[in-house]
Amino acid sequence: METGKILVVDDETVICEACRLVLSDYGFAVDTCLSGRRGLEMLMGGQYDLTLLDMKLPDLGGLEILRSIKKERPEVYVIIITGYSSVENAVQTMKLGAFDYLTKPFVDDELIIAVQRAMENKRLKEENLALRTQLSERYDFGNIIGENAGIIKIFDQIQKVAPTGSTVLLCGESGTGKELFARAIHAHSKRASRQFIAMDCSTFSSSLVESELFGHVKGAFTGAVKNKAGIFEIADHGSLFLDEVANLEMDIQSKLLRVMESREFKPVGASMVKTADVRIIAATNRDLKLMVDEGGFREDLYYRLNAFPVFIPPLRDRKDDIPRLLYHFLKLYCRQTAKRVDGFTDEALETLVNHNWPGNVRQLKNVVERLVILSDQRVLDYQSLSDFWEVKPQLPRPTVPETMKELKAIKRDWLENQFGQIEKAFLQKALAAADGNITRAARQVGMQRSNFSALMKRHGLAANSVQQQN
Repeated sequence: METGKILVVDDETVICEACRLVLSDYGFAVDTCLSGRRGLEMLMGGQYDLTLLDMKLPDLGGLEILRSIKKERPEVYVIIITGYSSVENAVQTMKLGAFDYLTKPFVDDELIIAVQRAMENKRLKEENLALRTQLSERYDFGNIIGENAGIIKIFDQIQKVAPTGSTVLLCGESGTGKELFARAIHAHSKRASRQFIAMDCSTFSSSLVESELFGHVKGAFTGAVKNKAGIFEIADHGSLFLDEVANLEMDIQSKLLRVMESREFKPVGASMVKTADVRIIAATNRDLKLMVDEGGFREDLYYRLNAFPVFIPPLRDRKDDIPRLLYHFLKLYCRQTAKRVDGFTDEALETLVNHNWPGNVRQLKNVVERLVILSDQRVLDYQSLSDFWEVKPQLPRPTVPETMKELKAIKRDWLENQFGQIEKAFLQKALAAADGNITRAARQVGMQRSNFSALMKRHGLAANSVQQQN
């Protein structure tokens, strides 16, 4: 059965009732109104999907009501019904935004077909809007974690370039999230409802890249058993993300330049030229200008791709964002694994923040995933990092103290922060080897039980917690 709420506005009772009976049989909720002014009030205040609106009403004309609806309630579809049909009237109502036009007397099938077409059009339009909204939200800036000044600058650049359709070149090290930024550009562009296709240029040989980009015809080469559409054809009116574009061979570079400039391409083995309107968003972790100087990349293609360059900083240059990223991924993997890990100790957090992160955000994400999977603790400490990851604390170079007070302060700090962690690990290892038995653990390491217990208390350790970890 159909669903939807319809208002019939006509000064003839028989028309109103006939429409109500016919449409109700198809599952529509139908209200009727004999007055133009009252009908407009109902449309302004009600949740109607569609109105059947008489052109000639005694108190307020249908065209005036139509203008008000399109201005105040554009989501309401309008089908004009009238006994005074003319081409001029039809054209005028369509220009004002009416969806359809029915001439009295009309039969039941004409009414049902017109209403069903209007409701289907409305449904598709709303679904498309919802999908665009979801896409925008999914790849909105809120999903790119960062408040560093460099990241904020990139957000501003994307907001300005996304609606323009210009080619964008994303530059940055591997793992900095270039594809995420590319998707954000697409999501905020006028092409957001169309295809976004990502292609890693480093995963195909030169011959396969050409076929992937431009397609091929049957018999073009061994294994080409049927025609195949290329990425450019599939992405027509959408966006194409070319990741690691520096890896393209020279012959492919020339063909890419041609399609970017003329929008024309030829599938492998084909004699006919095809056209495609595709926005290019490229990415590279290499210095394309240096490659041009060394003869490894076409200069004309470089300038074509470099129309709007965006540099994404490495993670080591935005250390202030690392805590946000750590806790973002911590929550993500806790949900995925149904585990509860509340956070990091100050020392563990400092160690992670000061790490060099050569693999950038991708590496950080993988590290947090592994820590969550392997950890049985509510809080990840330095021992967790030592056990499950090769990270080592990057300590600042110590300054030579000038007074006894400074010397004692440095010694105290070292004992608490460095030796203390070693001491804690020592206790944990001893307890694990003794299956949590404190007396046996103390005896095995050559300590009195009272001293061993005192150290455990200082570090907040309990025998049962060690047993649970094993």
